[in-house]
Amino acid sequence: MGDSVNRISRIAGAVLGTAALTVALAACGGDSLEGSKKGDGGSGGSAGGASTKDKGSLVVGAAAFTEAKVLAELYAQSLEAAGYSVSITTVKNRELYEPSLEKGEIDVVPEYAATIAEFLNAKVNGPKAPEEKPVASGDATATVEALRKLAEPRGLKVLAVGDAVDQNAFAVTKEFAEKNKLKTLSDLGRAKLKVKIAAGDECAVRPFCAPGLKKAYGIEVTGIDPKGVGTPQAKQAVKDGVDQLVLTTTTDATIDAYGLVFLTDDKKLQNADNVLPVVNAKDAGSPDIAAALDRLTKVLTTADLAELNRKVDAERAKPEDVAKAYLVEKGLVDK
Repeated sequence: MGDSVNRISRIAGAVLGTAALTVALAACGGDSLEGSKKGDGGSGGSAGGASTKDKGSLVVGAAAFTEAKVLAELYAQSLEAAGYSVSITTVKNRELYEPSLEKGEIDVVPEYAATIAEFLNAKVNGPKAPEEKPVASGDATATVEALRKLAEPRGLKVLAVGDAVDQNAFAVTKEFAEKNKLKTLSDLGRAKLKVKIAAGDECAVRPFCAPGLKKAYGIEVTGIDPKGVGTPQAKQAVKDGVDQLVLTTTTDATIDAYGLVFLTDDKKLQNADNVLPVVNAKDAGSPDIAAALDRLTKVLTTADLAELNRKVDAERAKPEDVAKAYLVEKGLVDK
């Protein structure tokens, strides 16, 4: 799994539910990273590029898992193309990087709408707020609106949200899907099929996993095979027919290699963890910065993000290289 394990751990945090939020709130930020402050050049190097840098300097925050590195490079190179001097810096977790973003030590961070919304909900309204009065839902528009209400008083500006989303997802074998005419989780519920889920053992009691599947879709879960979230072992168990359903993430680019297909979460059981930039309003709130990042956000899809992750994890390509190739391909930066 490599660095993608840290990305998966963010999703596992969502599965763990709000009871574990004091731990899960660090999600999306990766772990075991060393922070560095604005002005030290960052620990991730610059984004590279040959644009004229006359609009000032910016620091993009990144975590150490693959997807965060890729997104940071996409943001940084988009901003360099718009005329900014950009460095990328890594920060240990959200408890550290979110205050740094408020202070302006970091200017821009790639975020996940539902996760950052509930993080700020807990920070503003207390640790029990995400459980007792959650602000995130499966509706991306409503989640981002709630996020903005929490972020703006803290000096943060939430930019436009796009279609790219990294959230819990369930997959079955192509053969199982075709045999039972399954395209959605609703189809699985209607088929009255008994399924065993390859997931973390917490799946048995967490609202976004087995209980949610039963409540929202009427899916009969006979048990949990505790092989982890999106691990090779979990996917192999479904491929082999030991289990019927695997919990992974929407940007898992390896499911096809195991002969698996996603079932659409058509009732939006999962919270909307769509990717979007959050910036320091004072230092990075300009229309030029928003425009540069919005161009990328409008183009980036979940499938694109999964493929970029795959190139880094499976082909050992460098995040900066796959980001540059993607931006050039989409006409967002010059060669």
